[in-house]
Amino acid sequence: MKIFVSGASGQLGKSFVHELNKRNIEFIAPPQEDFDITNYYKINKFITPFRPDIIINCASYNNVEEAEKNTTRAIDVNYKGVRNLVKISQLYNIKLVHFSTDYVFDGRKNSSYVETDIPNPLNLYGKSKLAGENEVMIYDNSLVFRLGWVIGYGKNNFLYKFTKWIQDEFVVKVSNDEISVPTFTFDIVKYVLMALDKKLTGLYHLTNSGKASRYELADKYAKLMGFANEIVPAPMATFKTIVKRPLVIVMSNQKISEVLGVNIPRWEESLKIYCNAIRSNPDLRF
Repeated sequence: MKIFVSGASGQLGKSFVHELNKRNIEFIAPPQEDFDITNYYKINKFITPFRPDIIINCASYNNVEEAEKNTTRAIDVNYKGVRNLVKISQLYNIKLVHFSTDYVFDGRKNSSYVETDIPNPLNLYGKSKLAGENEVMIYDNSLVFRLGWVIGYGKNNFLYKFTKWIQDEFVVKVSNDEISVPTFTFDIVKYVLMALDKKLTGLYHLTNSGKASRYELADKYAKLMGFANEIVPAPMATFKTIVKRPLVIVMSNQKISEVLGVNIPRWEESLKIYCNAIRSNPDLRF
């Protein structure tokens, strides 16, 4: 099995690279400056000579606020770039793994979202990600995972940002009505590789189990890390933002759990693993 990883410099891509190395699986993961999914020529330059069996696309424009201002770049990466990957995958019959987001939903459902629920994104980021996943789903040899709040060893996640906040302020307000599922990259990688072993195709919600508000996540993290800051719960409406965000977007992982025959850990369990790793090696944050 030969795997090509795009977006290898991001937190999810780094987790795939780490695990593929551990398993001694043949792969290439070019740096961002050499590989741009919005450039079909660059894609072809890597894919044609390597001829992977699988492309795992971790490339994404994930800055929700900036997407509202830099709409062209968000659409280029999350939709047009994904279309390029579909095109090359169809050309060589390569399995394409792609990641979408819980932000394809509007948060108005009173229970957990399942794969058959109709998306209704509220912002440009969600709309661009939905356009990308729809493009991938047209291709039969594809696997799409919608993820919750992704947390890994890097800067592009809520816990990294929260850590920076509490270094600057003793009292920090965190929203207590914005609710989803904290989902850790090492769990994502584990279950994606299991899904590939089972040759799954189609759409799945892949999250840790349970749910949490931003405040609950921050409070639990601070206690595990031994931070003494005062963390104050506050409604999302008190924070300045140009983006309309869904408040409660909890996705059910029942479908993928049943197909793989696993019990995906609760987010609290994986948070402990994450914190232990950060304490042992603070450089993992970078």
